[in-house]
Amino acid sequence: MVTFEQLNLPISLQKAIDDLGYTTPTPIQAKAFPIVMSGRDVMGIAQTGTGKTFAYLLPILKQWKFVKTDIPRVLILVPTRELVVQVHEEIEKLTKYMSVRSLAVYGGVNIMISIPSAWLPSGMGKMMWCKSGFDSRKQ
Repeated sequence: MVTFEQLNLPISLQKAIDDLGYTTPTPIQAKAFPIVMSGRDVMGIAQTGTGKTFAYLLPILKQWKFVKTDIPRVLILVPTRELVVQVHEEIEKLTKYMSVRSLAVYGGVNIMISIPSAWLPSGMGKMMWCKSGFDSRKQ
């Protein structure tokens, strides 16, 4: 069985995971981690509460390098306000010891009005699209 320590995470990220009391990745986390790290697209399907958010955040944060910039480097799009809040809270937990700024944006207006035009499209340092994957419930 894989442990979080075996994923060779940066010390700051491992410390945050230790603070949360986690030692072993869930099946979706263990299976998605190497795929996301390889740069391939992945879509994972798993029950609520199985760690899907950490499954994609951990590889992103493992590769995080501090760069002094005001330009967003990662964009995570989710379909509901509740998920926006959840993802933002998880990012805050995982980046407790990292130099990462996170911003949650949601509302009832057109997103093109909500996002400063300077961010689009050249300001996006990285964008993840999910188009292929696996169902961890079938493993």
